[in-house]
Amino acid sequence: MVARRLLITLAVWLTAMSFPLSQPLAADDASASAGQEGSSGDVGTSGSDSGQPGLRAPRKASLGISSNPGEVNIVTGTGWLGQLLGLGKDSGVHLGGLWVGDANVLMSGGMKTGEWSFNSLTLLDLTLEAEKLLRLKGGTFGVEFLYFSGQPTNQDAGVIQGYNSLPGQPPLDRAELYQLWWRQEFFDDKLIVRIGKSVPTYDFNNVIRPDPVQEESFSIPAVSGLIYKSIFVNPTIRGKLPGYYNSATGITTTLAPTKNLYLSYGLYDGNLAHGEQPGLHGLQFKFNGYYFHIGEAGYAWRLGPQQKPGIFALGLWHQSGKLIAADGDVEHGAEGFYLFGSQRLWSRHPGQDNSGVSGFYQFGANTSNTMIVRQYFGAGLTGFGLVPGRPRDSLGLGFAWSWLNRDHHAGEFFFPGVPSHTTQMRNDEFMLAFYYQMELLPGAYFQPALSYIPNPGQRSDIPDAVAFTLKLILLF
Repeated sequence: MVARRLLITLAVWLTAMSFPLSQPLAADDASASAGQEGSSGDVGTSGSDSGQPGLRAPRKASLGISSNPGEVNIVTGTGWLGQLLGLGKDSGVHLGGLWVGDANVLMSGGMKTGEWSFNSLTLLDLTLEAEKLLRLKGGTFGVEFLYFSGQPTNQDAGVIQGYNSLPGQPPLDRAELYQLWWRQEFFDDKLIVRIGKSVPTYDFNNVIRPDPVQEESFSIPAVSGLIYKSIFVNPTIRGKLPGYYNSATGITTTLAPTKNLYLSYGLYDGNLAHGEQPGLHGLQFKFNGYYFHIGEAGYAWRLGPQQKPGIFALGLWHQSGKLIAADGDVEHGAEGFYLFGSQRLWSRHPGQDNSGVSGFYQFGANTSNTMIVRQYFGAGLTGFGLVPGRPRDSLGLGFAWSWLNRDHHAGEFFFPGVPSHTTQMRNDEFMLAFYYQMELLPGAYFQPALSYIPNPGQRSDIPDAVAFTLKLILLF
């Protein structure tokens, strides 16, 4: 069994190393314009509506991508699949997607030392521009399908925050309608409304999102390529905020009066907090008292003579309905707040390209005993284009620190069946991670990552864990 796992991991490595000798995933003219302005820096992917240019913004190449574009991008892939079928860049039809696969080994500690796990995510995306196809100005239709097959990577380590963002809650083999939405722009893109099934983490608490500036030489690509879950969703909202891979039906509205300021509000089906998984139920909005409300305001700026971009955002959220707390009590609703920001700290070639160093930070807190994490703080640094001879690579490090529910039976309530002499979780959980992301060719990335958790939080007697991950990302 160990030999088989080693062979699979070696196959991932050899496949990654063989890409530079292979043909690109897209023709040269497409790959030269692989990314979209206003995206999270991902090649051929479009980010949130919050303060960003429209989905029809011109594509351009990018430095660095998020480790899981399915968590933070509305439109996925380079469109290469559509080009194979004869759908040109000006056809108004985007057909693309991604595949992300990883191999993980728990090198020491955790609950299953030496255990290997493997995860695979496939997204297939179709986006139609109504202005080109139907002469309906500002309209866009999107549909996306998800298939995931994985293993309990994070559970093996006994961690709460999740050192790997790919696997979520069971079932770990699933096929689902991930997105189905209509997006409409009004008043020269100053008001944007999206209705249907989508992923709220695209628009809210998205620290991965780059700063909304226009010039590529000033912009920050995907703010980080860290693989842990907390970079994608603040742990103080997990279990209430729909997201990957449990998308939800609802409406998102964004008002962007200037290119520096945005205000967003979302209302979504809130039955994730009721123990359901909306990602598995298609297009559904239940009127049963469980609703999730969230609002966010963000402002971007440029700092100093080099005009280094930065952004700050603050959000509030409320979950309605009857919720069961760790002590068995019933709470009527839950609420909390979060904030995040990023800042370009150093530019290697000011005004020429976007190589340099950027930083980010996150914070969140809630008032509910129904939540696993009560307070959270995280931060990190990312370097772009710093390695000689590798101008399109990125590397980074970050930490995630969560203060946990202190009820005496919270461990057994939230994580039943964990072998331990106690039913209580730790007071807190700290996680440190490092990664190097290598662009193999436009649309293909290879990424090793190392994670260290000195105090896995599911129980107080779980030993400190060290995990190593190899990840391959293909956008098509």
